[in-house]
Amino acid sequence: MSNKTLFRALVEMSEVYSSKAARGKPNRATIRHLGSSGALAARQATRLLSPPAGPISTPSRSFINLVAPISTRRMEYTECRTLGYSPEQMYSVVASVDQYQHFVPWCKKSRVMKGQNGDVRAQLEIGFPPIVERYTSEVTVVPNHQVRAVCTDGSLFSHLETIWRFAPGAKDQPDSCKVDFYVSFEFKSLLHSQLASVFFDEVVKQMVGAFETRAARVYGSH
Repeated sequence: MSNKTLFRALVEMSEVYSSKAARGKPNRATIRHLGSSGALAARQATRLLSPPAGPISTPSRSFINLVAPISTRRMEYTECRTLGYSPEQMYSVVASVDQYQHFVPWCKKSRVMKGQNGDVRAQLEIGFPPIVERYTSEVTVVPNHQVRAVCTDGSLFSHLETIWRFAPGAKDQPDSCKVDFYVSFEFKSLLHSQLASVFFDEVVKQMVGAFETRAARVYGSH
């Protein structure tokens, strides 16, 4: 794909995103601030603007390395939530990489390949039309506790790592789970990095919510 096509897509998508941001989200207040270290943080306000329609969750988010000048820098994001599903249930949802194409934001295709030595690789296709890219990740798991994926090839990322960790939730909620999500990535292309600077916030904030919604579909709304 030419740089001109990427730039045009960046401008068009920026306008769409700005329009969505202007409308705002009616059910939640978001606070962002710059800490003394210069790292940008975002966290949900404790006061809900309206009663939640779905499962109760307690999110905690933080951004790292998002205030540097636009470049092919490495970016990281973390989020922690307590969800109304068991660690085993959430692990099963996250570990089913072949199902990502049905619910993960901007994932168009997902395929899992198992090697003779037991290694697991996932081929994913992601995109915001007209930009569509494919990459392969090596997936390692600790059953019911952790899912880790590291990009091993592809033209989009020079580095990509995602880690999901699962632990029992509150003692007074036996069927709850504490979910820790971490992603770190760096694009090979400067234009891709510019695109990410516009959409990174929105994409990653949707990620844990998408898996929570998937759990509700598979196991029922709690």
